[in-house]
Amino acid sequence: MKYQELVVNRLDSLREQYANMDRKTRLRWGIGISLLLLVIILFTTANERIAALEKKRKAREADLVEMMTLKQRFLSARLASQRFAGRLSGAQGDDTPAKIIEEIGIKGKSSRVTPLKGEEREGRIEDAAEVKLEGLSANETVNLLYRLEKGSRPVLVKKANLKTRFDDPSRLDLTLTIALIKAAPQGQR
Repeated sequence: MKYQELVVNRLDSLREQYANMDRKTRLRWGIGISLLLLVIILFTTANERIAALEKKRKAREADLVEMMTLKQRFLSARLASQRFAGRLSGAQGDDTPAKIIEEIGIKGKSSRVTPLKGEEREGRIEDAAEVKLEGLSANETVNLLYRLEKGSRPVLVKKANLKTRFDDPSRLDLTLTIALIKAAPQGQR
């Protein structure tokens, strides 16, 4: 209660002082108070505008970060696409999986290539084959898979089955299902 009484007493004393002032002084005080209120309103409005602009800037920065990551993903996808197109152009019409295995030169003790039915997808033909290589070392197996996947022609390793040999555990028998991807002839597209 004392606080409320103090505030009421203070307001009463201010009213009395205002009433005792002459007309010019009251006008000056009124103009001063109204200017002070105007400045406060302007600062509040400017502060709200600054806060809105700051929020918009942060949103745009987040959008920019997202756009940069999308740009990086796009560039890497385009690079992979160009690499694949280059590898696809390297495949000639007379290429076969057997020819590619022969060119790599990793044979093992015995090898057998059995042609399989290929598929046609999106203007490309898959020439598939099952390749069985026996008596390979682990290094030869890794080199063969690497040369198939990273070679100059587009080859997919669809299935790989690796077994150790009973007579020599350091040697492996490898059965692969591979597909050579070639562009479809113009008439079939």
